[in-house]
Amino acid sequence: MRTIVAYLASSMGDVDGTQFLKLSSAIFYGLSSFLITVVNKTVLTSYRFPSFLVLSLGQLTASIIVLFVAKRLGIVKYPDFSLDIARRIFPLPLIYLGNMMFGLGGTQALSLPMFAALRRFSILMTMLLELVVLGIRPTFSVKVSVFAMIGGAILAAVDDLSFNLHGYLYVMITNALSAANGVYMKKKLDTADMGKYGLMYYNSLFMMLPAIMGTWLVGDLDRAWQYEGWGDPLFATQFLLSCVMGFILTYSIILCTQHNSALTTTIVGCLKNISVTYIGMFISGDYVFSLLNAIGLNISIAGSLLYTYVTFRKKSSSSSEGSTADKERLLPASGRIDNV
Repeated sequence: MRTIVAYLASSMGDVDGTQFLKLSSAIFYGLSSFLITVVNKTVLTSYRFPSFLVLSLGQLTASIIVLFVAKRLGIVKYPDFSLDIARRIFPLPLIYLGNMMFGLGGTQALSLPMFAALRRFSILMTMLLELVVLGIRPTFSVKVSVFAMIGGAILAAVDDLSFNLHGYLYVMITNALSAANGVYMKKKLDTADMGKYGLMYYNSLFMMLPAIMGTWLVGDLDRAWQYEGWGDPLFATQFLLSCVMGFILTYSIILCTQHNSALTTTIVGCLKNISVTYIGMFISGDYVFSLLNAIGLNISIAGSLLYTYVTFRKKSSSSSEGSTADKERLLPASGRIDNV
């Protein structure tokens, strides 16, 4: 960790504008991801709010309202509504909604340390999808760090004393959707001519009605309505904060993906779990300690640190490994991606 911090501090003195955007967008996403994870866990576990689906509706609503008002005020710009927009950004809305809902479900069902560890499977999925969809080949050092994270997560899961099958299932679905979201977000940012604000707004807008219907059909709207904690100002504040943080997180994901690679965005999201893992052992109240589990968590964390060093270290132009320009490394090879 000290090596990474030293690198970031020393490099800030001579980085150009592009490198600054890469670093700052990655840090912004990491902080946003950490804060929303803690707030969501507090709302769903500490306050025992009965429905992660209703919480996801709140996050969708906040994104729609904030972006609609911002466009009216001239703060942001994105295309006006047309029926062609749905075709241009598909399948992002479906991926976006599923990622949000199953992610909240996993947060509610699992302890934060295990949730953080299992989320690292999304890294391997993202790396494979980047190879297939974007034509990006990871270096050997990236592969080593990714497999260290995955191996540690598997070791931790072997001795998870608070095992929850539904939670594991939710997280693995979220991992697949996160990988697809990162890769296809990069693709749409490059080809759909929507801009990051347009993708955020229309992803939320198109999925709002299906999300409401699904939540109503499973009875979660009634359960949330009957929840007795609405009168608690502290709970209400954290619920609203979670909704707004959902918008901020989505913006930070798109910003980080735009200036970096989908794999980098995924890893930064997992890197923040270093703090989530250790803090979650004390604040969530549902983590059960075991030696093997703790060893696995720390191996996975070490892999995250290794990847961060490999990705953000200053690359020498004379180095044979990693000498590929950022644009060549982050964008698909010519002809690999069609405009859909």
